[in-house]
Amino acid sequence: MVEINLPTPIEKLHFEGMEFFLKRDDLISLEFSGNKARKLFSFFNSDMKNIHTLISYGSTQSNAMYSLSVLAKIRGLRFFYYTTHLNAFLKNNPHGNYLEALKNGMELIVSEDKPLKSNFLEDDGILFIEEGGRDSYANNGLKILADEIVEWRDKNQLSNLSIFLPSGTGTTALFLQKNIKQHDIKVYTTPCVGDEFYLLEQFGMLSSDKKDYPTILKSPKKYHFGKLYRESYEIWLKLHDETHIEFDMVYDPIGFLTLMQHKELFSENLLYIHQGGLIGNVSMLERYKRKFDENIKHKR
Repeated sequence: MVEINLPTPIEKLHFEGMEFFLKRDDLISLEFSGNKARKLFSFFNSDMKNIHTLISYGSTQSNAMYSLSVLAKIRGLRFFYYTTHLNAFLKNNPHGNYLEALKNGMELIVSEDKPLKSNFLEDDGILFIEEGGRDSYANNGLKILADEIVEWRDKNQLSNLSIFLPSGTGTTALFLQKNIKQHDIKVYTTPCVGDEFYLLEQFGMLSSDKKDYPTILKSPKKYHFGKLYRESYEIWLKLHDETHIEFDMVYDPIGFLTLMQHKELFSENLLYIHQGGLIGNVSMLERYKRKFDENIKHKR
């Protein structure tokens, strides 16, 4: 039903004097937005004959929103998505994840009240998935990711492997750490939504065992989700010029800015998880060009 390319490839790269491996989860699926395919893996071929409606919530340019709209479309479900705000420009000029989700049949509900999972029961034919795919369902697909990494590490006889990825809800980082901790591999992350206390709160909603928690690294400064920063644009352009790979414009710049600040932790084998989410780059790039492009020299 869904074409999933597993295992995803791993490449060796150099950037700003740092050597690292890159796990290309951006290539996992043409239909889904990068690693969201792993979070939603449980639903691809499962028995959903009694489910008729999918409900979730979050921002109107969320990668998870788009991927959930794809899931709903291929499984024949109605998809209601709650958001607290839809700005006039996006409403009148749909683009990016929002536009693609609408094409897939998403029904948007703008409400100040966040929907509660307890109000929607699977017995009533409703599947409710928390914001950003922060749900226990995600563990199944992320265990597969952990198994892929362990197999690759053992095959290449690598020692002292560390993993790094930026986080929104922290779901990927937490379940990856949970499933890989017994293999003596440490997962690091940094918050791109809120701060480390917000991220710890998200972890607590998924696991009460702090051994499952990845190590949180502080970013160079507090970044507000979706806000434009000159240094984020610059490092994103440098990444493309030096690696010839397109990265996400919201999470990955903060990820690499944080990595550059903590190079001493990753002197041996580092694996960076490229989580995809490139559909949103269309709108982000236009915003960055309008604000900074004339003052930044680049090859793109």
